Amino acid sequence: MDGTHLFELVIAMFLAIIVLHYIAHRLGLPPSVALLAGGALLAFVPGLPAISVDPELVLVIFLPPLLLDGAWSIAVDRLKRHVFGIASLAIGAVVFTTVVVAAVVHLLMPSLPWAACAALGAIVSPPDAVSARAVLERVHLPRRLQILLEGESLLNDASGLVLFRFAVAAAAGETFSPINAFGTFFFLAIGGAVVGAAVGFIWVKLVRRLGDEYLMIAATAILSWTAYLLGEQLHVSGVIATVTAGLIASWHQHTVLSAATRMRGTSFWNVLVFLMEAMVFILIGLSLRNVVERGGGFNALIESMALPAAAILITLVATRFLWILGSDLIIRLFHTLGTARSAPMGGGGVTVLGWAGMRGVVTLALALSLPQDFPGRDFILVMAFAVILGTVLIQGTTLGRIISWVGLGDVETERAPMTMSEAERSMAQVQLVTVQNLAYDDDGELIHPQLLRRYEQRVRASINYAEETERYSPLLHAHFDVVLEAVAAGRHELIRLHRAGQIDDETLRELERDLDLEELSAISAKA
Repeated sequence: MDGTHLFELVIAMFLAIIVLHYIAHRLGLPPSVALLAGGALLAFVPGLPAISVDPELVLVIFLPPLLLDGAWSIAVDRLKRHVFGIASLAIGAVVFTTVVVAAVVHLLMPSLPWAACAALGAIVSPPDAVSARAVLERVHLPRRLQILLEGESLLNDASGLVLFRFAVAAAAGETFSPINAFGTFFFLAIGGAVVGAAVGFIWVKLVRRLGDEYLMIAATAILSWTAYLLGEQLHVSGVIATVTAGLIASWHQHTVLSAATRMRGTSFWNVLVFLMEAMVFILIGLSLRNVVERGGGFNALIESMALPAAAILITLVATRFLWILGSDLIIRLFHTLGTARSAPMGGGGVTVLGWAGMRGVVTLALALSLPQDFPGRDFILVMAFAVILGTVLIQGTTLGRIISWVGLGDVETERAPMTMSEAERSMAQVQLVTVQNLAYDDDGELIHPQLLRRYEQRVRASINYAEETERYSPLLHAHFDVVLEAVAAGRHELIRLHRAGQIDDETLRELERDLDLEELSAISAKA
C-alpha cells in the first residue's frame, strides 16, 4: 500500500469513527463497542486491503499519549491515598491472573509448553487503559472505585510486559527465576520512575521559558513520547516513565501554564485523545480478518477455539473476583482490628471492581509481537482477540447496569477536607481583599466602582466606552488590570489550598477553569 492509499485509509477511518460514534450515541451503546464491531465489519468489506498491524508501532503511537492523558487527569491526592490498593491490582492481580490462566490453559492444551501458557496468561492479564477509559467516562462511580480502576489501568501494563518478556525468554530456553523476575521488575519500575521524573521536571523548566502558548502545547504533546521512548531506549519501563512524567506535569501545570495555554491545550488534547482512542478500537476490529484467516475461517475457529476461549474468559473474571474479594476480606480484618485506614468496599464495590476488567490494545499488541516460531502462536493470537471481544462487548456493555444493580451509581464515599463552596468562598475573600487594596487611589478615592457593582454597571460601562473611548480607555485598562490581579490572587489561594491538602484535584480544576475564563475575558476586553 503506497502513501496515498494509506492516507485515504486514515481519512476513511476518521469518517468511520464519526459515523460509529453517532450510531453508538443513538443506540445508547458504549462507543468502544460500536467502534470495535464496526472495525470488524469493515475488515471484511470486499476490496478493502487486509490491515497488518505492527505491534511495536501501535504501542509507540497510541499508548504513551493515552497514558499521559490518564496521568494528567487523575487525582494525585487520591492516587497517593490508595497506592496500596492500586499496587494490589496492578501487580498482585496481574501476577495471580497470569499464573491461574497459565494453569487453566495447560489443562486445556497439555501439548502447549508451560512457557507458552504463561505468555498467554501475561498477555491477557492486564486490563487495558484505553478500554477502561472508554467505559469509565460513561458511568458514575464512587471516587474510591474510580481511582482504583484508573490507577490500575495506568500501571498494570508494566507488570504484564515484564511477565510477558520472561515467558518469551523461557520459551527460548532461558531459565526462569522468581528472584530475577522480581529484581528485573524492581529495576524497570524504579528506572522508569527516575526517567519519567527527569523528563517531567525538564518539561516544567522548559515551558517556564518558552513564553509562547503554542510552543507550550507542542512541548506538552511530545512529552509522552519523549518519556516513553527514552525509557525504552534506556531499557527501563516506558510505561512507568510516561505515567511519572504525566503526574509531575499535571502537578505543576497550574503554575507554569497560562490560562490561554491551559484552555487551548485542553481542547487540542481532548480531540487528539478522542481520535486516538477511537482509532485503537477500529484497528483492533480491522485485525479480526487476519485472525480469522490464520485460524482457517469462522467455522473452524468456532469449532476448535470456542471452548478454550470461553474457559479463559471465565477464568479471567473469576480470578479477578477472587483476588479483589480476598483483598477486601483482608482489609475488613485489619479494619476490624483498627489497623487499616481504608474501610472494606463491601459486596457492591467488589462486584463492580471485579467486573471492570476490559482488555484492549496492549493485549493485542503483545500477542502480535510473539515470534513467528513461538509455540502455539496462532492459538495465543486467537485467544487474545477473543478476550478483547468478550470483555469489551460483554463487560463494557453491562458495567453501567451492574453499577445501578448494586446501588453504587450515586454514592459519594470520599470528601475533601474543604468543599468546593468553601474553597470558592476562600478564593473570593482573597480576591475581594485584593480589589479593595487596588480599587482606591492614594487619596482614598474609589476609582473602580464597577468592580464593586460589576453586573449592574456592565451595560453602562460598555455604552460609556463606546461614546467616549479616549476618556474611558485608560480607566477600562486599569479596571481590567485589577481584575487580572484579583484572578492571580484567587489562583494563588486555590493552589495554596490544594498544596495544603484542603481541597482535592476536582475542586481545584473546576474553580481554576472559572478563573481561566475570567482571565481570558479580561485580556480580551483590554485588547
